Amino acid sequence: GAGAGAGADSRTTAAAARAIPGLVPTLASVVRGAVEGSEVTLTGWIRQVRKQKRVAFASLSDGSSGTPLQMVWGDPERCPRDMANGAAVRVTGTVRASPRQDQQAIELHVDTTEVIGSCPGEVYPLATKRHSLEYLREKTHLRPRTATIAAAMRIRSSLTHHVHTYFAATAFFQVHTPILTTNDCEGAGETFGVTAPAYTTPRSRAASVEPPAQCHTTTAAKSDDAAHFFGRPAHLTVSGQLHAEAMATALSRVYTFGPTFRAENSNTPRHLAEFYMLEAEVAFGGLDTAVGIAEACIQHCAEALLADESAVRDLELLWAHAEANGPTADVGAWTNAVDAPFARMTYTDAIGALADSAVEFRYPVSWGIDLKHEHEQWLARALHGGPVVITDYPAAIKPFYMRRNDGDATVACFDLLVPGVGELVGGSAREERLDVLEAAIPAGAHDALDWYVDLRRYGTVPHAGFGMGFERLIQYFTGISNIRDVIPFPRHVGTCRL
Repeated sequence: GAGAGAGADSRTTAAAARAIPGLVPTLASVVRGAVEGSEVTLTGWIRQVRKQKRVAFASLSDGSSGTPLQMVWGDPERCPRDMANGAAVRVTGTVRASPRQDQQAIELHVDTTEVIGSCPGEVYPLATKRHSLEYLREKTHLRPRTATIAAAMRIRSSLTHHVHTYFAATAFFQVHTPILTTNDCEGAGETFGVTAPAYTTPRSRAASVEPPAQCHTTTAAKSDDAAHFFGRPAHLTVSGQLHAEAMATALSRVYTFGPTFRAENSNTPRHLAEFYMLEAEVAFGGLDTAVGIAEACIQHCAEALLADESAVRDLELLWAHAEANGPTADVGAWTNAVDAPFARMTYTDAIGALADSAVEFRYPVSWGIDLKHEHEQWLARALHGGPVVITDYPAAIKPFYMRRNDGDATVACFDLLVPGVGELVGGSAREERLDVLEAAIPAGAHDALDWYVDLRRYGTVPHAGFGMGFERLIQYFTGISNIRDVIPFPRHVGTCRL
């Protein structure tokens, strides 16, 4: 066990340390382990060029760090004339201590410069001035070169790593649930349908059998079931939950982390048509188990970010940008909730608190409503000043698979609300009782969900899980208000660039 794991880690480390042709040190690694007087070769893109009579300066960035490296040419004539902002270069020089230690520890005194890809500065869309995030959304293929978006992408990468390390440390198995599915887990009907061009019966089958009745051999897929590529309607997944439940009944603890899709006609800063979901399922557990896992995962990610100097610098840059766009007490406030247990209250108590407040909400408050964003924000920001778990919602506004609480009209579920974002996590105990589940399945869906009911027919077990919007997690940590700025290539109603 432990010995095998240690051996695997050492082999991986040895492989990772192996010299690879063409890979030069990253700027971040040079700054981190710089030795004055050492010669290094770096590659990257020019951020800014300043030429004076006796010296020339340029800033170099390769994306590995939020802080560009200043390069110095003692003879301005040795600084290439075609090296403008945005140009790709390879430089070799000597590491020297910077005379401005308050701004940077080192600088590179350049000996040789190669312009690999020139960039016409007069038409380059990313000038040296600061651009608005709105403008950058029109240039999604170039915006990762800006300091703000690059920092957000590095935080995204770090959080991805921390999510995996948390679940590995708690004995969860990662499973890959399908993107193509015939199930609408949320039951809202907001799915992207999948169609195929004209197709024929595979040759291996055509030689021995007649084409099945549900397969047209010469026409493109139509709206009726008989013309569908899979023999029935299929769409892009809105959740991997149901498939993860099947895996959890065999592997006990599983999680899935991947893209999900929702055809929601909502053009707000909080919605995407393609987004990433972290979903976990655990057998032999209940509501408290799911809440505990979600809370511990978030706090693990928070602790890991704060322990990483590079990540903290990126966060500080993003927080400053968020404050500049509109001061808010939410920015960075999560650092105070790293160790403290999250607040918790029932839906019924939350409705009571909202009704008793002096706030005039746009959407009236009454028991049985689905909480709106303004309600979520008041509960997390004003009432609790941090994350809050709301449990036991009315069964009528929640999906069929949530476990019905005994003796009332609620289900054993939870939403985790955080300031600035609203709902970050949604989860529940899953209905494991066969008769109760069969009665809860929507009319007309029993045949399609017969496989799901099988999980209760054969060795049923109490189990629970949750789904976390990964982009919303990034928003919570970075203070970025628009969800379109925390994913590389945002897709939303009316927009699918590239």
